[in-house]
Amino acid sequence: MRVFVTGATGYVGFAVATALRRTGHDVYGLTRAAAKAPHLARREIRPVIGDIGDPKSYADTAEACSVLVHTAFESSASAVTKDKTAVDALIEAGRRGAQPKTLIYTSGVWVHGDTGGKLVDETDPLKPIKLVAWRPAHEQLVLQAKPVRGLVIRPGCVYGGRGGLTGAWFEAAAAGKAPTVVGAGHNRWTMVHVDDLADAYVRAAESGSAGEVFDVTDRSRATVLELATAAARAAGFQGEVRPVPLGEARRTMGDFADALALDQHVDARKAVRLLGWQPRHGGFVDEADLFCASWKAGRE
Repeated sequence: MRVFVTGATGYVGFAVATALRRTGHDVYGLTRAAAKAPHLARREIRPVIGDIGDPKSYADTAEACSVLVHTAFESSASAVTKDKTAVDALIEAGRRGAQPKTLIYTSGVWVHGDTGGKLVDETDPLKPIKLVAWRPAHEQLVLQAKPVRGLVIRPGCVYGGRGGLTGAWFEAAAAGKAPTVVGAGHNRWTMVHVDDLADAYVRAAESGSAGEVFDVTDRSRATVLELATAAARAAGFQGEVRPVPLGEARRTMGDFADALALDQHVDARKAVRLLGWQPRHGGFVDEADLFCASWKAGRE
């Protein structure tokens, strides 16, 4: 298949584009920076220089592809507007050219909100935290964009390789600082390794499914304090990892603090059942030293 991936040099997007190419697909990867084009070319991904907020820079390429994968997202004041622009443009491209097209939208498990000890899945009512309150509307745009075959993937907190929230812990610990843990630290994040996540995208792209949402998470259940402590030790920090009260964290981190304080338990059995997907990595804690080494190598 010919596949177009936005955010192809980003943390998740690069893993997805690489996995798609490794499976034999012809992959076009959108990147804002021309300097990053060789990074894609080395992995046999065709670089497309453009910006998700400027559909003219990628519309023709998207129209010529049979699968469109939207992983790009910017942390800026205009991020939500740009995401909406990209979704609208990809839907329009999906309705032109070769038919039928598949459009895969990247959301996230934070739209489930705090689940506590309850196991939730795609059938449960959404309770998104403020930071991602806009995402369900964008999900629905994709799911209802007939005749485009719209799919939504909601990754857990992604780890492994060069980025993710655990990367921030490694960075802090390597600088001699304690990783930030918001709240008491007894909460649990729903997580997934970046390569396992990329495999889910490949399976979704090849499935021919439409109108489906997939929560993509592993089965690990370590507390956030256990995760952060493992990251700290792997990066050489031997001091105490002290949780920061949520109220204090909000003053410096804003709405992001509420995301870090989430206690979630999200079920991925639908992806297992319909896509044949299985997480191959057992979790972050047991191999934190390996993930830290990978993170360091990715920075060099």
